[in-house]
Amino acid sequence: MKLRTQHRHVIDLIFPIAVFFVFAASSLAVLMLAANIYSRQTADADANYTTRISLSYVSEKIRQNDTGGGISVEAIEGQDCLALETRLNDVLYTTYIYAHEGMLKELFIRSDAEAHLRDGKPIMEVKNFTIEEPKDGLFRFTSVEPDGNTMTLIASERSTL
Repeated sequence: MKLRTQHRHVIDLIFPIAVFFVFAASSLAVLMLAANIYSRQTADADANYTTRISLSYVSEKIRQNDTGGGISVEAIEGQDCLALETRLNDVLYTTYIYAHEGMLKELFIRSDAEAHLRDGKPIMEVKNFTIEEPKDGLFRFTSVEPDGNTMTLIASERSTL
């Protein structure tokens, strides 16, 4: 019987190690690309979400208070505010929605009381929030968030009486 001697070459050791490092480097590169894409998509979605929140909030408030033609744009201390009138227990109240000191704010107050911008409850941070009434019963809201995203909402009053 002939004994077989085993000859090992350096390539027998280097080749599997090289294949392992190529696989590891490729896996790391794919993982880094996926993480970068995910973080960009998440940042875009967050920015879009916060911009939409302010406009969705205003839209929902309009729908909740759209009775008897009680929606208008009023100026308080030189600032345009969305005014939503509501009658509770035969007392008239007004909800003002406006931007003040970098915040979207809401102020719920009796209609016969004096309203001040500083008294509103902060809702969320905005860079700019404008309210326009281009036509009677039609409102345009433009929200600019701190990161610069801008969105516009056009809403109409459904009730007129």
